[in-house]
Amino acid sequence: MTEDLFAHKAIQDLAHDAPLAARMRPVTLDAFIGQKKLVGPNAPLRNSIERDEIWSVILWGPPGTGKTSLARIAANETSRNFVELSAISAGVKDVRTVLSQAAEARQLYSKRTLVFLDEIHRFNKAQQDSLLAAVEDGIIALWGATTENPYFEINASLLSRMRVLRLEQLTNQELQEIVQNAIKASKGLGPTAPRFESNAIKEIIAGAAGDARVALNRLEATVVFATEQHIKTVESAVVTAANLERQVRYDRSGDEHYDTISAYIKSVRGSDPDAALFWLAKMIEGGESPEFIARRIVILASEDIGNADPSALSLAVASASAVERLGMPEARFALSQVTIYLAAAPKSNATGRALDAATQAIRDGADLTVPSYLRSTNHPNPTSTEKAGPTYKYPHNYPDNFVAQHYMSNSEKFYDGHGSGRERALWKQLNNRRASGKDSGSTP
Repeated sequence: MTEDLFAHKAIQDLAHDAPLAARMRPVTLDAFIGQKKLVGPNAPLRNSIERDEIWSVILWGPPGTGKTSLARIAANETSRNFVELSAISAGVKDVRTVLSQAAEARQLYSKRTLVFLDEIHRFNKAQQDSLLAAVEDGIIALWGATTENPYFEINASLLSRMRVLRLEQLTNQELQEIVQNAIKASKGLGPTAPRFESNAIKEIIAGAAGDARVALNRLEATVVFATEQHIKTVESAVVTAANLERQVRYDRSGDEHYDTISAYIKSVRGSDPDAALFWLAKMIEGGESPEFIARRIVILASEDIGNADPSALSLAVASASAVERLGMPEARFALSQVTIYLAAAPKSNATGRALDAATQAIRDGADLTVPSYLRSTNHPNPTSTEKAGPTYKYPHNYPDNFVAQHYMSNSEKFYDGHGSGRERALWKQLNNRRASGKDSGSTP
């Protein structure tokens, strides 16, 4: 009896000493905040849990959106054993042990098991394959959590036996509800909490980037700071002082990486330097490789600006060189400079479209034979099956260094001159030259 009392006291102390985010973890679906499309009234996942017919699933979404909490709730509300593994530390041996225990619990005690595998994308193919039979035979309900795109990271054979559920970043309103619950709840801050002004709560949420765990950590850090400084009313400045840096959600190998560089490129292409600088700043703050950014800028300068402003490519290459020579943080000035220039520059994608059109012509069966008069001078004579044709006209022997002649067997035109800035002048110049040589091109 005495041992039971000591054990109960130890559990109470552990719960009290746990971080605020752990203490505030919801234990029922009704207490869960967010992901209404999955667990709101009549939502598919909620219905399956309430009917005790849960599936094996991949929970795909950003950190702090409730993946672990949902798995715990599902196990609790369907009376299943809950086993949590991390793909970072667990191996095949650990998986086999868990599966063996799950099979035994089911056979001897009719007790089912939900296995929650965090960071499932970190398991290699062999490790993922070790789960296949147990998932297919229903020995366990496997709930894997990942921040990475499962269609790229999870084996097709395992993925086909599971359902992918997409969790969305929490809204500011949802985060506000979570923070205010933590301030009021007895298991949260409770009656000893300082008074929070609305601007303080907004500042906590603003730095959380849609992550409930980060929001609660910022709240807890603010309370510790306020207590040490004997502050009774917390305002936004206190939150800023207590939390040294704002959280920037960014994963250099995940969706944020691709989504952010996509937003950056589209902002430059759309001639919005402010938006482009915003996304550039996010990448820099998130620790993105400056070399990666510089490479994308060089591509962008040629693909979306091209001959509308030929100097854009030179500046992009110079910025890449600056990144290589200087490194961060100094190279950020070069990245900012080229970003503003490219966003403000005239735009044209004629270069890429022209090459795509020529490539398509080849794929469609265009004649690839090089006319005899354009061939290398190492082969000056026609073959035995060819008749002597026209001779090559050297353009520099003619006025304005131009003479009309056919440079390929086809008569197709690929470059149309559509674009702004210098592209228009270049097109006009080309057509004037063609007209003077009695050879007209297409018109833009």
